[in-house]
Amino acid sequence: MKMIFAEYLVLSSLVLGVQLFLYQTQRIQFVEVSDTAKIHCYSTEKLEESRMFWYLRREGEKPIYIKRCLDDQNVSKFACKHETHSSTLEIRSIQKTESGIYYCAYRYSSYLIFGNGSTLIVGDSYTKSSWVMLLVPFPRGSQVTGTANLACVIRGVSSPVHVSWSVSGELQEQGLTRSLKAKDGSLTLISHISVPMDTWTSGKNFTCEIKFNSSSSSVKKNTGYPAASSTAHPSGCASQRVCYAVAMFLGVLLVSLSLAWSHCCSNPELS
Repeated sequence: MKMIFAEYLVLSSLVLGVQLFLYQTQRIQFVEVSDTAKIHCYSTEKLEESRMFWYLRREGEKPIYIKRCLDDQNVSKFACKHETHSSTLEIRSIQKTESGIYYCAYRYSSYLIFGNGSTLIVGDSYTKSSWVMLLVPFPRGSQVTGTANLACVIRGVSSPVHVSWSVSGELQEQGLTRSLKAKDGSLTLISHISVPMDTWTSGKNFTCEIKFNSSSSSVKKNTGYPAASSTAHPSGCASQRVCYAVAMFLGVLLVSLSLAWSHCCSNPELS
């Protein structure tokens, strides 16, 4: 789902053939409940306040329109601070239900150009049922070609978390994260990275680090090749084959959900 929307963001500029790009440098932001959150959006081109919009995508849901900068709707909750090349969305007295990915958008003709998104995590995402599992490729003889996929599964959280990957201490680009929402409202998040097979088999240490909030210590899961067992929490996988089977099941399920989400978002101001 997240990847489909990301592709839409890129195509929204390419199809139009315009040079205007929106940048959101705060990829992750933690904020306490009832505080004021500030999300920034920049452009090298001049921005008109009347053309600025903001969207929110909660985990497991499609994006929703929340604010047009130049209007007087819900001003006690949302405010836009606009400058020539930037716009800042302020969200007052923020609540846990407002966690998610916030996108700035700029109306160009009858189309919207989107920023790259800022993930806002409000309060503590950890619950009593939360656990983390690290899934790794099952060794196949002396295979040293192709790619290896590693996945970090975070289950039973109440809102988004911050996931980062490192290889022998070297921070990697943020992995691709998918999400599933249970009937009780809890989330299962799956973050995965792909590395060359020779990197996976080189004996390096792979670490998935999860932060549930701004104050408590993070949870780290480590592995290397060959891994006799995963470092799941609290009980882990009984064997590599079980981990591999779980990973395949979750992958197929998430792909199915992504394909089912056939449209992005609409703006009531543009209809």
